[in-house]
Order: sequence, then C-alpha cells, then structure tokens
Amino acid sequence: MNTIPSFRLNDSTSLPSIGFGTVNINGAQGVTSVLSTIEAGYRLIDTSTNYNNEGMVGEAIRRSSVPREELMISSKLPGHSHEYDKAILMIQESLYRLGLDYFDKYLIHWPLPKQGNYEEAWQALVDAQKFGLIKTIGVSNFLPEHLERIIEKTGVTPATNQIERHPYFNNNELVEYNKSRGIVTEAWSPLGRKINDVLTNDTIVAIAEKYNREPAQIIIRWNLQNGVLPIVKSSSTEHQKANLDVFDFELSEEDIQTIDSLDKGEAGRVEGQHPNEYEEFE
Repeated sequence: MNTIPSFRLNDSTSLPSIGFGTVNINGAQGVTSVLSTIEAGYRLIDTSTNYNNEGMVGEAIRRSSVPREELMISSKLPGHSHEYDKAILMIQESLYRLGLDYFDKYLIHWPLPKQGNYEEAWQALVDAQKFGLIKTIGVSNFLPEHLERIIEKTGVTPATNQIERHPYFNNNELVEYNKSRGIVTEAWSPLGRKINDVLTNDTIVAIAEKYNREPAQIIIRWNLQNGVLPIVKSSSTEHQKANLDVFDFELSEEDIQTIDSLDKGEAGRVEGQHPNEYEEFE
C-alpha cells in the first residue's frame, strides 16, 4: 500500500495529497468501490449532499477495517441550505446520514451568487467548526470575488477551494490566487469527464509514454507539482491503485508547460459549470 504525502493547510490541518471522489457512485456498488479505494490506500473520501450518496459512504466507513480516525471524510453544503439556520441543520443531518460525529472537512459546494446567501453559509461553517462538527472548512467553485467577500465578512480564510481543473481548463489564475491567500486548491474531475478526451489526448499520451506511465498518472502528477490536490475517481481497482502510484517520478518543467498549453480557456470548462452562472435544482 502506498503512503500518501500530505498538504499542510492554513489552519494547521493536514490532508492527504490525493483524494477519492464519489460523484455518481451510489448504492451497494458504491460501498464496494469506496471500500476498494480505502484498501488501496486512499484516506481522503469526498462526498456531497448533492451526490445523494452520503449514506453509502457512511456504510463503507462502518464496514472498513481502517479506524475512523485514520480517514478524512469531506462533504459539501447544497445551495438550498445557504441560509444560516438551514446550513447548521444540514451539516447535522449530513452527519446523521453518514453515521459520524464530525466531518474532517466540509465545503460550500457552490457560491450561487444570484441567490446571494453564501456569506451566511460561510458564517455557519465557521460556527460549526467552533461547535466541533467540522475540523477544517473550505469552499468549492469560489472565484476571487466570492472569497474576498467571505474573508472580509468573517475574518476567516477557507483552508481549501475545490475547483474545476484539468488539462483543457487548467484554471491557473485561480490556482495562483488561492496560493496568494494561503488556500490549497483541490481539483474536481482532474482526469476530465466522458464529454472530453483528455486521457486519450495525443500530447498527454506522448508524455505518458516518455515516463512509462499511464495518462492519468501524468495528469495527477501535473496537479501535484502545481501544489494542487486532485480528487480522482475510478471504479477499477487497478486504476485506483495506479492513481496513487505517482510519488516516485517528477515531470520536467517543460512537460508541465506543455500540458498547460492544452488549456482551452472557458471553452474547456464543463458545460454550464461557471460559478457565476451555475444554478442548483432540487
């Protein structure tokens, strides 16, 4: 089993430098998948109320032979619970669904600026941390203007900001802004999605062949060397293990720049996922 290095956060918490994402993983098959990832060596498990699978993740935690205190469980606040009181209740409800006493990490899933309650939601996370419900707090899909507002309002800077980042949308400006604020960037869908061909891109494949690695390992390494924590996902046990086997090589600066050059700007973003335009539907 691989030992995963850690990222040190601005609140002195440490997180494994690779996490496992659970979007679209549900039911009994999901339990098997999460158990497989834990056995492979993953310790950071990422879920969300919006994924409708917190119960599944909780069941996998209960069945796992790894002690609870060795796992890092993260979930996210949905948009319909951004008002302060609703946010506190949702955090409690999510813990009940998972069968846990606390979250290791908890994020606001989307800022939803048109709704305009994300400042209240952030205050709720700040207080929930004080109540002992959450160890470290962060956000997801927040742009600089959203981050500046919540930091100015509460005086508390998020520890992490989980954003879309893959070779077709590298989001480097936001990554650098996060760094300037002492915020660790997490990357959701770092290996792309079915709608794009990032894993079969000729440039990525050529770099993978150069290092005798898989394309996914190259993309994960590209993120790590940029100080980004990738939240990866795979239903294959073989791929789950391979995605952790990335700590015995480094990409050259030239290869990192080559991957950066694949960026397509806003055209590379997952359709409908711009933080100022995205709307949640219950």
